[in-house]
Amino acid sequence: MKKIDIHTHVTLYPDIIPPRKGDMKRFLSIDEQIKLFDDVNTEKGVILPIVSPECQWENISNQEAKIIADKNPDRFVWFCNVDPRSGENCENTDLGHAIGFYKDLGARGVGEITASLYADDPMMDNLFGACESLDMPAIIHIAPKCRAHYGIIDELGLPRIEKMLKKHPDLKLVGHSASFWCEISGDVTDKVRMAYPQGKVTEGRLHYLMREYGNLYCDLSAGSGANALMRDPEHAARFLEEFSDRICYGTDVCSTEQIFHLDFDKFLTKMVSDNMLTKENYEKIVYKNAAKLIGLDK
Repeated sequence: MKKIDIHTHVTLYPDIIPPRKGDMKRFLSIDEQIKLFDDVNTEKGVILPIVSPECQWENISNQEAKIIADKNPDRFVWFCNVDPRSGENCENTDLGHAIGFYKDLGARGVGEITASLYADDPMMDNLFGACESLDMPAIIHIAPKCRAHYGIIDELGLPRIEKMLKKHPDLKLVGHSASFWCEISGDVTDKVRMAYPQGKVTEGRLHYLMREYGNLYCDLSAGSGANALMRDPEHAARFLEEFSDRICYGTDVCSTEQIFHLDFDKFLTKMVSDNMLTKENYEKIVYKNAAKLIGLDK
């Protein structure tokens, strides 16, 4: 079964973007990302621009994402991204003007949204409203606090995210990050919200939100998504089966040195061979859900 990767970051200019300080890692080039696709049988990936200064030294622009996708239509599609502080830097800015413009150019969603604002900040609310009105799914990165982190800020239990899910029922909100996936277990604490907790999973806040709000989706990308499942395969099987219509496969590999996606791919494949995950639901998770969410099934 071919896959769609809901979460990739690719650059046209790998040699002239400053690497991250400390580990000196950089985003992948087009050829590096395509090789990663081939390693795990991925047909196509979604390029997510980076436009908020909290996330990286340099951005990946909407224009860059479109150019890559247009030059490699068999392997990539693209999301646009708009910082909620753009334009007039207020809650009344017409963000739909830019999002609609990019949608007309072929963007299939918005994200990865990483601005360091509270999830229910009026400017974030404005962005979510624009995404909702234009039927553009939004991928969000959740953070536990402001400063030294990037991403939309919410407290333990994600009460502000719930507020937005309730206020914008037609917004397809796709959750991602350690602070999102920690909520899969009921024993999560503030101390581990930016970590990869280990051990058995007891039903957490994420289960409630997924059951209560049909507009919440899960992005399995990064070590956070992989760890949330691999830490407890028995629970993973129950979670994947119950929410199989709103879970999307992704990798979020941000440098050539990262290899966690290889073990995660083997984990998912083994779940099918061990009859812990039905083939039908596996196909939804690795391909069909994303294809439906971003309009590739039309």
